[in-house]
Amino acid sequence: MSIKIALLKSGESVIADIKELISDEKICGYLFKNPYIVDLAPNEEVLLLEEGQTPPEDRNVGVNFTPWICLTSDKKIPVRYDWLVTVVTPVKEIENLYEEMINGQDDQSDSTDEQSDSDQSD
Repeated sequence: MSIKIALLKSGESVIADIKELISDEKICGYLFKNPYIVDLAPNEEVLLLEEGQTPPEDRNVGVNFTPWICLTSDKKIPVRYDWLVTVVTPVKEIENLYEEMINGQDDQSDSTDEQSDSDQSD
């Protein structure tokens, strides 16, 4: 799995398992598997720092994961290469949160599939 965050022309930051789509030895697009918009959670507290100061270590920043295209059940979505501004590696904590969320969904879809199979056999 290659978990990356893509900054799109639209300004969205999308986290996904991103693979290059190659044709004639050129990148023609990307395949986003399980794409979610990732952004900072609203923080009601404002911390003002002077230049050179660092925030306290116990200060946590929350993030939100929102399905990127919420009106589809597709798990793999192709994206044109010219829609990406850049692709970066997320910090480990964000990658871990994303993987936990995706793995939890995989577990739920497996149990739903099992229920559907047992319902059909009745």
